[in-house]
Amino acid sequence: MQHFSSGLWTPVLAYAISVIGSLIGLSCMSRARNEVERKSKVLWTVFGALAIGGVAIWLMHFIAMLGFDVTSGSVKYSAPLTALSALIAVGVVGVGLSIVTFLRVTPVRLVGAGVLAGLGVAGMHYMGMSAIRFQGELSYSTALVALSCGIAVAAATTALWFTLVVKTAAARVAAGLVMGVAVTGMHFTGMAAVTVEADSTIPAPVGTDVFDLVFPVFVIGGLVVAVLLWTLFTSENDPLGETADNLG
Repeated sequence: MQHFSSGLWTPVLAYAISVIGSLIGLSCMSRARNEVERKSKVLWTVFGALAIGGVAIWLMHFIAMLGFDVTSGSVKYSAPLTALSALIAVGVVGVGLSIVTFLRVTPVRLVGAGVLAGLGVAGMHYMGMSAIRFQGELSYSTALVALSCGIAVAAATTALWFTLVVKTAAARVAAGLVMGVAVTGMHFTGMAAVTVEADSTIPAPVGTDVFDLVFPVFVIGGLVVAVLLWTLFTSENDPLGETADNLG
C-alpha cells in the first residue's frame, strides 16, 4: 500500500486546495454575517458550504487519494459513492454554518455544530474510502479512526469559530492556513489507520479508474471556485474589498 504513489505533489496540492477553499469559504461567511436579508444570508451560507465542504474538504480528499495505490493490483472507485461523499461534505458543513449564521451563537451551539459537522466530514472520508475497489479488503485501526474523528470535530469547530471571529485579511489568511493543516491532518490520520489485506481470489475490481474521474472533478471544482471568486469580487460590499480598503 502506498499513500504517495504519485509523488509529494499530491499532499502539497491537496493542502493548497484546502487553504484556497477555506479562504473563499471564510469570505463567503463574512458576507453572510453582513447581510440583512434572510435570502442573501442563505445564499452566502450555501456558497460557504460549497467552498469549505466541497473544495477545502472533499476536493482536498480527492486530490490526496490520487496518491493511494496498492501493489497487489489495480484500484477502482465507485463513482456514485464518490459523488455521494461530496454531497455529504457540503451538506454537513452547510448545516454547521447555518447554525452559526441564523441562530444566536453560544458555546454549546458552537460545539454542537462542530461535532455534527466534524462527524459528517469523517463520515464523508470513510464513505469515500468505501468507494475503493481492489482485490483485497481494507481494515482500520480503531484508535487511529477515533483520532481522525476527533481531529475532524476539532477542525470543523475551529472552522465555524473562524467564520465568527475573523475580521481582517491577515487573520483570514492565517485562519485558512490553520484550517488547511487541520483538514489534511484529519485525512492523513485516517489514511494511517488503513491496512490492506490482498486477496487474489477476489474477482478483479469493477469500477472507475481514479484518473478517469480527474477531468470531470477538476472541471467542476474549477468552475465552483471561479464562480465563487467572481461573485465575491463583483458583488456589492464585497468583504474582501472592504478589508483591502481598511488595510490600505
